[in-house]
Amino acid sequence: MKVTDRRRLRNRDVSFTVMGLGCAQMGNLYRLTSYAESLNAFDTAWEAGIRYFDTAPLYGYTRAERRLGTMLTDKLREDYVVSTKVGRIMVPDNTVGPEEDAYVAPLPFRPAYDYSYDGVMRSFDASRQRIGVFSPDILYVHDIGRMTHGDRHDHYWSQLTTGGGFRALGELRDAGLVKAVGLGVNEWQAVSDAMDVFDIDVAMLAGRYTLLEQESLALLDRCQREGVGIVVAGAFNSGILAGNRKFNYADAPADILAGVEVVETACETEGVTMQAAALVFPLLHPAVVTVVSGARNGEQLAANIAWFEQEIAASFWTRLKEKGVISADAPVGSV
Repeated sequence: MKVTDRRRLRNRDVSFTVMGLGCAQMGNLYRLTSYAESLNAFDTAWEAGIRYFDTAPLYGYTRAERRLGTMLTDKLREDYVVSTKVGRIMVPDNTVGPEEDAYVAPLPFRPAYDYSYDGVMRSFDASRQRIGVFSPDILYVHDIGRMTHGDRHDHYWSQLTTGGGFRALGELRDAGLVKAVGLGVNEWQAVSDAMDVFDIDVAMLAGRYTLLEQESLALLDRCQREGVGIVVAGAFNSGILAGNRKFNYADAPADILAGVEVVETACETEGVTMQAAALVFPLLHPAVVTVVSGARNGEQLAANIAWFEQEIAASFWTRLKEKGVISADAPVGSV
């Protein structure tokens, strides 16, 4: 498989390269990342044929949208797909500290959750100006879910439903100001709940359908039946499938470490790198349209591309199924 291969949403006119570039690192996620490094990552992606770019107002407190917009300025609009997110209003605030929400040196705009009709419209208009595009291709509702909001979840969910947030998404889509709408979340349950009340086109699911975690399989099967595309982010599960010891942003528990050992053994036996397996596995499910890979610079992205394009024999996936790492019901056919 090549990063330039394409998959389309079934119900909307959006075509993805099967690898996309996630732009959180452009916002100084975890450490300072110079504009030159970010541009190097973007240029490496473009030269490799990657044409899907995902960003959000939260990333660097608007820094990533601004940086990506500058990089896209000289590209033909029809040559790329870009997505951003709503759910937070970025409010000017000169008390923003040197590190907030894991972003170093964020810009002076503090996020305030707002999933209402007006909140969605205000966030959308502001993102268009920062990115410099009239019509972003995809608009995701960012970080909605019970684990994210705790006892405030019902309040924010009602902003989407009775408060008009979903209605705003529908109006933007109907007006042709975006081509597709959906959710960008870490919680697969939120995607299922959204599908029960609104006709989303696509969902970005971070860390929930990976070599180490497939509890969302029933959701992906439903998405395949109903024509909802899945964009997979966090395929390395915070890095444990890329060589570190973090899982879901924390130290990995013993059962996860045991699963990684099984994957490592299978990789050694079959001559596969673990990073390659992690990036390719989600695309074995027909609901998945692309895997988004973050990168701080061109060197990191080039490594991800090389892993992605490694050949993986069917026997490798069979071995992981036999070991119980991959669910017995997970698709592992050719891609």
